[in-house]
Amino acid sequence: MKDKKWVIAWLASGAIMVALMVLIGGITRLTHSGLSMSDWSLIMGAIPPLNEADWNDAFEQYKQFPEYQKLNSHFELADFKAIFFWEYLHRMIGRTIGMVFIIPFIIFLIRKSLPKKLILQSLVLFGLGALQGFLGWFMVKSGLVDRPSVSHYRLAIHLSAAFLTFCYILWVILSILKPNVENQASKRLAVLSRILVVATSIQIILGAFVAGLKAGLVFPTWPKMGEDWMPPMIMKSVQTDGMISLFDQPVSVQFLHRTFAYAVVLLVGYIWAISRKENLNRFQQNTIHFLLGMVVLQFVLGVLTLLYMVPVSLGVIHQFGALLLLSGSVLLMYGTQSTKNS
Repeated sequence: MKDKKWVIAWLASGAIMVALMVLIGGITRLTHSGLSMSDWSLIMGAIPPLNEADWNDAFEQYKQFPEYQKLNSHFELADFKAIFFWEYLHRMIGRTIGMVFIIPFIIFLIRKSLPKKLILQSLVLFGLGALQGFLGWFMVKSGLVDRPSVSHYRLAIHLSAAFLTFCYILWVILSILKPNVENQASKRLAVLSRILVVATSIQIILGAFVAGLKAGLVFPTWPKMGEDWMPPMIMKSVQTDGMISLFDQPVSVQFLHRTFAYAVVLLVGYIWAISRKENLNRFQQNTIHFLLGMVVLQFVLGVLTLLYMVPVSLGVIHQFGALLLLSGSVLLMYGTQSTKNS
């Protein structure tokens, strides 16, 4: 491939930018900054308030929506500026990502550096980027009508799309660096790697539900939830409102998230155990070791985040840990694509 190193650097820089956006998005959510910008303008939205009059206009606009009216009516202009900063930075990174992808893509097309497959993959990435922008607007819109917070379902979709974009870029980079996988892993390990990707994705979605419902603030105890392993109110809610209540109530969502965490830890532990008996290459071995260390760290971070009632620092690190764990799962899935029968 012509300009291979530059193409990889281009894709890697895009992945880093997406990861940075996940980090800033976490800070934006945890500082309750996401609803500070009610306008969604691609061009004018890139221009922040430039003087005191502009700031007052932006603040007056913020006052028209539920978050100010129901939660932040005590805010002064200085308070508004603090939350505006994170949402503005989050949106500007999104715009920058678009430029990081589009400008080099055009240059590579002119230089004929991209094979047909990579051109198609790049178009998929542009589609994912556009989708992410729409989902961000779709999420914010849910918090501007009659509630001072966004829908936890829309938050989960928005976060999942960001994770999907990052993992897709990672997959494309791997297909360039390691187009031919030298693999002796068993079919069982290959299947388990795919199950792990699904399980980790489900756990991330549950984590987004926890974030959207602020479920991390209820029952800040571990290993039990208060005095119970499963609070009785969960089953009472199911009997009254049906199974859907499991995903709409902070207590049940926290229960699901912390319980499913055990399943993910056990699955990674099982993968590590059976991998000891297989003739794996260095890439596969290192990936499994990374997964084992990452899942343990992520579990500990989750417990600490809960016990300390979701401080911004731990919350952001925990969210980024989820991205690393999913990335490790994708690496293992890529490394076990074609397997021997066993």
